[in-house]
Amino acid sequence: MNTFVMTPVSRPKASLIISVYNNIPFLNAVLQSVNDQSWNDFEIIISEDGGHNEMREFLSCFPFKHSWQHLYQEDLGWRKNTALNKAILAAKSDYLVFIDGDCVLHPKFMERHLRMAEVGYILGGKRLKLNNALSKEFLEGKKSYRNIGWYLTKNIFRVRKLGIRFPEESFVISSNSFLVQFAQLRKIKELRGCNMSFYKKDILTLNGFDEDYSKPAIGEDADITWRFKMAGFKLRSVRNLAVVYHLYHPEIWNDQNENAKIMKEKQKLGYYRCLNGIQKWINS
Repeated sequence: MNTFVMTPVSRPKASLIISVYNNIPFLNAVLQSVNDQSWNDFEIIISEDGGHNEMREFLSCFPFKHSWQHLYQEDLGWRKNTALNKAILAAKSDYLVFIDGDCVLHPKFMERHLRMAEVGYILGGKRLKLNNALSKEFLEGKKSYRNIGWYLTKNIFRVRKLGIRFPEESFVISSNSFLVQFAQLRKIKELRGCNMSFYKKDILTLNGFDEDYSKPAIGEDADITWRFKMAGFKLRSVRNLAVVYHLYHPEIWNDQNENAKIMKEKQKLGYYRCLNGIQKWINS
């Protein structure tokens, strides 16, 4: 079995791409966590699937510690993949890290992704899904990564009853711990759009995200998972190394059958490079 040891390396400059849709309180909490990162040689790209005046006003007043860009497009329904492709083209770095605008970052999040970056590998993690009560405390500044581990440990036998999902993803392993090897045993089979990273040139190999998907889920993560694998890339887990805390909100979708059908048909064709992708924006 191949293992990976976290050692100090020269870290490539990165672009942190944050997908958002008109939820300013959530984005405020996320950006506060971005300001608290232990490693800061990166830019921020706010990738808004829509164009709302309130968002522009908020961003113009936010105390960013990093260089940043705000990209937006006309709100014509779910077009996250289009927004992501445009963000990739706008990125000023060679390495891209992706999160969603409802995911608060642990302070080591960017450091871990950048220290583990390697040509030929796609990094992927998961997320702890907070309940409504914990999310409110995060938004109000009463809870943070500093005490979330203790809270979960104290309530270990009531976690499910409290509505907290995937609590095992909340524990952060130190880079100096022998448990780093344990973390590598926790494989990842599918990418999550809220916690993944790769080189810009690698996603360009796939022609970016497939814009044939017009509904949430699958198109922005499961689809690129199988296409990366078919193109010869390997997945590397950052579970318990690069941790995110997903703020609670009601899910506005639950039927993935349409997207699943689209992906199945594409898999039958066997082309890892999508047809309706980033190339058209390069040529436009």
